[in-house]
Order: sequence, then structure tokens, then C-alpha cells
Amino acid sequence: MNLEELFSQNKEQSIGGRYLTLDHIQPLLDKLNTDNQVSIIGKSVLGEPIYSYQIGTGKTRIYLWSQMHGNESTTTKALFDFINVLNNKSDFAEKMLAAFTFYCIPILNPDGARLYTRENANKVDLNRDSQNLTQPESNVLREVFETFKPDFCFNLHDQRTIFGAGDTGEPATVSFLAPSYNEEREVNENRQKAINLIAGINDVLQEFIPGQVGRFDDSFNINCIGDTFQFLGVPTILFEAGHYPNDYEREITRKYIFFSLISSFKLINENDLVVNRIFDYLNISQNKVVFYDFMYKNIKINYDGIEIITNFVAQYKEELIENKIHFNAYIVEAGELENYFGHYEYDGQGAVYSDDYSNIPKLNQKADFYLNKNIKFVNGLIKS
Repeated sequence: MNLEELFSQNKEQSIGGRYLTLDHIQPLLDKLNTDNQVSIIGKSVLGEPIYSYQIGTGKTRIYLWSQMHGNESTTTKALFDFINVLNNKSDFAEKMLAAFTFYCIPILNPDGARLYTRENANKVDLNRDSQNLTQPESNVLREVFETFKPDFCFNLHDQRTIFGAGDTGEPATVSFLAPSYNEEREVNENRQKAINLIAGINDVLQEFIPGQVGRFDDSFNINCIGDTFQFLGVPTILFEAGHYPNDYEREITRKYIFFSLISSFKLINENDLVVNRIFDYLNISQNKVVFYDFMYKNIKINYDGIEIITNFVAQYKEELIENKIHFNAYIVEAGELENYFGHYEYDGQGAVYSDDYSNIPKLNQKADFYLNKNIKFVNGLIKS
């Protein structure tokens, strides 16, 4: 199977970028609702509908949900790309529909999606509400789990640009976790299935993004939904869409999430999960906070009359302005910054720093400055 070709043929062209709300997916759901596959299964805090999409008649039941955190939309895009595959009437689609029943919640947190926030409208992180179930969105997710009775759960998220694949200097473009089901982080039959599945997906991704796959820390937290569902006996896989170089809109990462979904269901359908692959799983580099969006090296600053050579870094804030996400770069740290990397790096080779306010980079100010008074940086990048 040519995954690149499959993606290009089935990519949902009507959605893109980072800001994805019910307004964007409503026309898609209307188009896909040819035989009552779409349902409203609950309401958000602010009364927005929470939609499900169910397709397939197979005995293996797959539960997928995205945008539990409203500002994490990459996996939602990939989920619709995958749904397009299921509807393209190909031999592969027919095989998938005969083998599986898919239950999808494209946007679990529609209020957070509209506000572009991690939390819901009550400022609650739904991924810390799996036990107390204080929020309507959390209850919807749990009720479907109990009534649908899935064989596998797919918990679909985005992660920040700060994560690298270990200390390699490569970004963690896609990361995974087979959550723990107890404090001891033991591996039982159900967690083993999730581990084996991730190892199989990693085999595929290494052909496309070698060294750019990460593994999340598996410390147990029963308040997290993945840990809860694993504890309740269902193999659960956490997907994290991360950074690919220069892909801040996450359109390239979207493709690799799509590859991961396709590969998952091929592996499950072929029953290629029986071998114990714990060592392959543990050999995936652990996610590590080692990146900034911008790193400026060997910059000369005048600090209290003393000239020193230092480094400083800047990070984008994703700010929702008039229904559009703006990436605004702010200075966040200065110093040696040993063992850190920048997605964009500039070696000043002793160039002198200045800006419109002072001669030193100050924390939380916009990354607009000069080097040697003649090289101008605006929003982190050299202004041509």
C-alpha cells in the first residue's frame, strides 16, 4: 500500500490549519451523514452539540476521539482524512468496514475549540476529569465507552513544539503512549496489545520520519482518560501530533497521523500483535523538553556596562485574533541553554544585540530586535 498516494487521494481539502471548530466540520458531517452515521450524543458547557460518527459492521470495535483539548486539532484533520478512506468504496475500505466498527468523536470539546483553549468553558482540563466526571463532555466520553464497549481506544492529541525525541536534536513529530493501568506500570495483556501496536506503527513511521518518533512518560495518573480506560481493561493508545520542521500549521504532521491510523488498523486486522514487542517500544526515544522555536547563539549584550556573549531563545504564542491563529514570538529565556535546540537557530558570532527599548533581551517581550544594528529581526525571523 502506498501511504503517500492514499493520503493525497483522501485528504479532506475543506479543513486545514490549526483553528478548527464545529463551524468548520459541520458541512463535512452533513456530507458524510448519508445513512444516519452522524448523531448528537451530548452538549458542551455552552450548549454546543457533541457529534459522533459511526461506520462499519465489523466485530472489532474501535473508539476514537479528538480535540479533548480544544486547541489540538491536527488529529481531527487526520481523522477526517481517514473517514474519507472508509467512504471511498475501495477494496481496502470494504475490508476495513467488514472487520471493524468505528465510533468517532471528532471534537469532544467544542467550546475549547472555539476559544482555542486546552480547557473547556469551565476551565477544566477534560484529561484530568476521568474519575470525578464533573463536566458534561467527560460524561459523554465515558457513557459512550460504557455503551459502545470498544476493543481498542484511540486518544488523539497534539503536543507542543518543545518536545524532542530524546536528546537527538530531532523533533518529536509523532509520539505515542501505551498508558499504565496501575502505579507499578506493569504490563498485562491489554497494555501489551497497545505496546505491540505502537511498535508496529513505529516500524512504518521510521521509513518516513526516521528518529522523529517519541514515547511519552508512562507514570500512572488515574485521572487521565487513557490510564482510566487502560485500567478498565481496554487497550488504549495515546497519539500526540508534534512538530515537523517549518510545519507550524501541522499539515505535514497531519499526514503522519493519517499513516499511523491506517497502519494501526492494518496491524489489528492482520492480528499482527501477538509477539511481545516491549523492547521495541522502550527503544522509542522518550519525549523530552529540549526545543524552543527560536535559538540565537553567541550574541553580545551589554549588561551593567559589561559586555558578555550569551544565548537567548524565543517561543511562539498561538494567539486567537479575529478567528485566526497568529504565531507571535516572545523572548522566554537567556543563558547558556546547554543541551537545548531551536527549530530555528541563528549564530550571531558575537553580533551586538539591541532593540527599541534596551540593549539586552528581556523576558516576555516580542522577539523584535537588531544584531549589529543592521540585521533586523521581526517576530523572531530576519526581515528581508
